[in-house]
Amino acid sequence: MNWTRRRLAPVERENAGLRMVIIQLRRELENKEGAVGRLELLVRQRTQTIDALRDKLEQARVMNQRLGLQNEILVEMIASPPLNGAMLAAK
Repeated sequence: MNWTRRRLAPVERENAGLRMVIIQLRRELENKEGAVGRLELLVRQRTQTIDALRDKLEQARVMNQRLGLQNEILVEMIASPPLNGAMLAAK
């Protein structure tokens, strides 16, 4: 079979051109949707990381507060004279 090419009518040429535009736009849309998906994943991961770091920071603040209270207690214990030792020495 010998196929001969016939000239396309202007409407057919325009139709073929529009098909190509549609294909290009679909590809562009798929690329952008993929980029959006990757960005959403990145935002989720960063949010989780931020939440984890905030939890660690809060734990460190609580620990610092406890250590500060313990420090104050120890300073007061060292600063006050021992009662039992003073009473024994007086007798």
